[in-house]
This record gives sequence, C-alpha cells and structure tokens, in this order.
Amino acid sequence: MKVSHLTSAHPRYDTRIFLKMCRSLGAIGYDVTLIVADGKGEEHKEGVHVLDVGKSGGRLDRMTGATRRVLEAALELDADLYHLHDPELLPVGLKLKRRGKRVIFDAHEDLPKQILSKPYLHPVARRPISMAMSVFERFACSRLDHVVAATPVIRDKFAALGIRSTDINNFPMLGELDGAVPWEQKEREVCYVGGITAIRGIREVIAAMGLCRSRARLNLGGGFPESRVKADVEKMPGWAAVNELGFLSREAVRETLGRSVAGIVTFLPMPNHIDAQPNKMFEYMSAGLPLIASDFPLWREIVEGNDCGVCVDPADPAAIAEAIDRLVENPDLARRMGENGQRAVNERYNWAIEEKKLLALYDTVLLPRA
Repeated sequence: MKVSHLTSAHPRYDTRIFLKMCRSLGAIGYDVTLIVADGKGEEHKEGVHVLDVGKSGGRLDRMTGATRRVLEAALELDADLYHLHDPELLPVGLKLKRRGKRVIFDAHEDLPKQILSKPYLHPVARRPISMAMSVFERFACSRLDHVVAATPVIRDKFAALGIRSTDINNFPMLGELDGAVPWEQKEREVCYVGGITAIRGIREVIAAMGLCRSRARLNLGGGFPESRVKADVEKMPGWAAVNELGFLSREAVRETLGRSVAGIVTFLPMPNHIDAQPNKMFEYMSAGLPLIASDFPLWREIVEGNDCGVCVDPADPAAIAEAIDRLVENPDLARRMGENGQRAVNERYNWAIEEKKLLALYDTVLLPRA
C-alpha cells in the first residue's frame, strides 16, 4: 500500500511524523512518502521517501503557497492513504476526499485552544478566530476518514462531535534516550529541551535560576522563535547560570538529558497547555530524570501518580527554584523519582504500544470498500 504523510510546517525529521510514524510504517512494508516544505531537497532515508516542495517564504506563504504545492505533489503521488499533520492542510484533505481518496488528519494540538494563545494575533481577534476555526475544523474532519489525536483529551473532543478518532500518543521510543551518566558523576545541572517561548515559561525558569541556593546550572536546548523574549531573559540575573546549547540533534538531546539531574517542563496555564501531554515530559522520564512540572491536574496525575517528580506553580519562580534545589541537593531522591518515571515509560508511556494502535488504524482505514 502506498501512503503519504503531508506537512507544510514541520521539519522533515520531526519526532512524531518521521522518527515514529513514517519509520514504523516503512518498517512493515508500506511504501511511505513524506511530503515536506523545507527547501532541503529530496531524499530516501530509513525506508521513507522524502519529497520536498520548496521552503515557505513566511507564515502567509506556508498557509497558501505551500499548501498548494503540497496538494499538487500529493495528487501526483496518487497514494492509497494521505495522513495530514497541519491544520492549514485541512482544505487539501477535503480536495483529496473529493477525488475519492482516503484521508486522515493528525490533530497534534487542540487548534481552537491553541489559537487563544497565539502571541502574533491581537487579543481581541483571538476568540472570534478560534470560534471560526472550531466550526471549520468540525466541518472538515467530519468529512475525512479518521482523526488521529495526540492525546486522549483531543480524541474525546472529536468523539463527542461524532467524528471517528483514535488517540496515538507521542510517547518516547524505548531505549532512544538511554545512556545516563551515573548519578554520582552528575553535575549540578537541570535541563529544558524544546521550543523556548514566553508561554512555555522561560522567563519564570530563568528567574528561578537566579534564586537557586544549590548553584545549579540550566542546560537550555532549543531555539528562541521570539527574539524579544531572548533579549529579555539575557538581561536577567539567572541567565548567568544558563548553558545555552541551541538546537540539539537527537544524540545531543540524549547526552544533555544524561548529564542532567532533572528535567523542567513548567508551561504557563494557557488553554492549550492544561490538558496537553508534552513530549518532553515523557522523554525526560524515559531518560530516568525526575520532572519539575506545572501543577495542572492532568500533569499532577502523571507526575504524582508515578512518584516521578515535583509539581509547582509555573508562574512562581521561587517555587521552581525550591524544586530545583530539592532535587539537586538530594540525589538519592532524584534518582528514585527518575527510576520511577523510567519504569512508567517502559510499562505504559512508550511508542511500542502506540505503534500497534497506528498500524491497527491503518489496517482499518485501508480495508477494501464495499
């Protein structure tokens, strides 16, 4: 069977799309093509054909020109199944359906809630845009063959609308991030790896670093999409305790997590964060790191339910600093919590389990039509 994954926004080696889904499908014999828009050219890698339609020239081109180029490439492929990974590709999905194709939409996030937190949208405009997108999302997804949801909460949202939906969680691949430094050899370092933005709590984390008694340092991996935010945090006293690492390869992520004592994921309480399941949370756990996480009900259930970290008010730098000090100054506690989290990943929160759900879904969607 010929299947195609489509994205106009994500990088070609995106963890969920390429490393997990596309490679899993290719490994069992699907003819897999990943259509991207990054300007890096065509390649064949690890059983996946990557087809590049050219880099977008900004946000507007990504939503218009890139989607048109993705559609043209998708039609030329004539695949048996198309798997969309961006909300702006929903019109592409509808056009493919009109041509009799099977189409899946992958809801990585709750789009209407996400719009409410977009910093580039005027606050007055966010709610009406969110409401309009909610209506369009429901209209479009009801006409597709299935919705893949990145979390059970998103799955339940679509199910309540009468739309076929399956949650395939973005859990870690077993063994990928193993290789931790022995606890007795670790430095007084904690880490944050991922997109670095204001709503993900970077200002509060840097403020916390300036309050730590333990002389801990922060291994900061990832890019700053908001230049103003970077300029702000570089002026804060806590910045002196930051090891700025920039974008990290997967191998560098493994090394960074391996030498750290704890992983920080203190997103602020925005609508799209409350019920989210950040990939980094489970990656920290898979590497045997205790978590310092926001005290949202769902996150508290995961963290405290598995005794694998500390939940704090993400808007309180003093509380974040206290949690950092507690884990850095108590390595036996940190190691025990880290082992608990790693055990939970090995038993429940891993890609091997989610992969089976993905393959079963493809079998169902690709069944011959009557």
